[in-house]
Amino acid sequence: MKKKLIIIVLTLIASVGAKAQLLAVSTDALHDVLMLPSLGVEMVTGERTTLGLSAFGAYHPWGNQSRMVALQPEFRYFFSGRPMSREFVGIGAVGSLYDITWDGKVYNGEAAGLGITFGYVLSLTHRLNLDFHAGFGVVVYHQKEYYVGDFYDIDFSKGGWLETNASGYYLMPTRIGISLSYILK
Repeated sequence: MKKKLIIIVLTLIASVGAKAQLLAVSTDALHDVLMLPSLGVEMVTGERTTLGLSAFGAYHPWGNQSRMVALQPEFRYFFSGRPMSREFVGIGAVGSLYDITWDGKVYNGEAAGLGITFGYVLSLTHRLNLDFHAGFGVVVYHQKEYYVGDFYDIDFSKGGWLETNASGYYLMPTRIGISLSYILK
């Protein structure tokens, strides 16, 4: 997963230097309200396409013993003939590391997935956009799952390393939100 992430980041950085490219920064208002601060970058790659990378995370949100960080690269195709404007469909991925305690149960692991996103970008001003989007896909996870107070470190230890005891996949929302974006260039 680290190699894929490095390739995506290097592709985005290399593309920023291309001529006449629009570049926008954004934050997902829905994530921000849920105390999952987010930041995204989107770049025009063609007459109807963009490539973006979003990141969000949390450290003890809502007073809960939880931490999470996630990256979401996405390629979008705009039907209007103009990127960052009106209806679009996107293909994206998500990668996440998490350690969440919820109702006395601990979930500690990683997840990765692929999905499709549909949305609409509303231009508020020449540089300010409001982006409504929703997507679903398949997410694969590998995690350590146990109850608080269990002897997890003894029961699932192999050679001094804690092994995952739960893995699988879900068909689920991979992206839902309302983003506010500002076009830089």
